[in-house]
Amino acid sequence: MINPYIPEIAKIESIRKETLDINTYKLVFTKEKNFSYKPGQFVMVSVLGEGEFPAAIASSPTQKGYIELSVRKMGKVTTALHRLEENDVIGIRGPYGNSFPVEHWKNKNLLYIGGGIGLAPLRSLINYTLDERKNYNKLLLIYGARTQGDLVYKEELFKLEKSKDIEVKLAIDKHEEGWTRFVGFVPDYVLALKPSTKNAIAITCGPPIMIKLVIQNLLKLGFVQEQIYTTLEMRMKCGIGKCGRCNIGNIYVCKDGPVFTAKQLQELPEEY
Repeated sequence: MINPYIPEIAKIESIRKETLDINTYKLVFTKEKNFSYKPGQFVMVSVLGEGEFPAAIASSPTQKGYIELSVRKMGKVTTALHRLEENDVIGIRGPYGNSFPVEHWKNKNLLYIGGGIGLAPLRSLINYTLDERKNYNKLLLIYGARTQGDLVYKEELFKLEKSKDIEVKLAIDKHEEGWTRFVGFVPDYVLALKPSTKNAIAITCGPPIMIKLVIQNLLKLGFVQEQIYTTLEMRMKCGIGKCGRCNIGNIYVCKDGPVFTAKQLQELPEEY
């Protein structure tokens, strides 16, 4: 039997600095491995000798041969990761959790709503749907951060703004010189844009308060809870529903999530 706690070794092929405290790591497994995953899933990342932490997969499964993770430096293990350099190795367990039900969303209009580093799991989904563009109708991304310096994937976003395949709306919280796009909070931008509910699915990920306000505003616009999806971030430790660190009521975010509908969230205790 394969021990689920033993990670695969992956080499850091490249590191891209997104913000002052967020890097994106492109990882290649050192042994040939059939690593298949779906948008929305996550992995457990181990910095050897330091510990483990969960991270959403930020790349699309349509892009073969590598995975990408975007990680904020915020604790002992993530700080240790930020000290590593290209060609260093780390451990990867997974993929874990459920995923966005992309097969059921074919021929739908997709509305992605992200805030800060919460764009990472959405990036996997966005790039997947762009690579499978013929299967989906209108694509709209609303994304914001506190400042221009806090926006992740800036070059990709500015390129996507010019694309005919997806409409991109960017925001920052307060006015900055040279910023010509929306100024204000993401939930307010959603209300201002009034996206259509017709044949639509809304997917949101970001800080918990943003997610709650976005869901409230989507409901005001006429979306029903079954049309709204999000991902939760809890203190996931084992990734396979054994340690009980990420339970909300009788569910485990690592095993039963991290993707939930607003309807499912409504039925959970107020712990997330």
